[in-house]
Amino acid sequence: MKFLHYKNKPLVRCGDILYYGDMHDKYIAKLTIKSSKKDKNISLSDKVFIQILNNDQKDDEQPILKYGDEIGLFSAIDRAYVWLKKAQKK
Repeated sequence: MKFLHYKNKPLVRCGDILYYGDMHDKYIAKLTIKSSKKDKNISLSDKVFIQILNNDQKDDEQPILKYGDEIGLFSAIDRAYVWLKKAQKK
């Protein structure tokens, strides 16, 4: 199955939730679209909640490593990319 990629990582959407990152990595990002606004008959994501999740089921760490809000989907995905990059270095 082919997925949309952003900066060489898969991006999968299910309704108002997007998962970003390789499911084989220790951490993935979950982006939840909290609100949208209309602009010329197009729905644009406005407020997005970002979570960096521990994807390792064997690990006893907290399931949520980091979280925060962002305005706009592109900004949220970009921030998730930076957070994932830092988390993977740990």
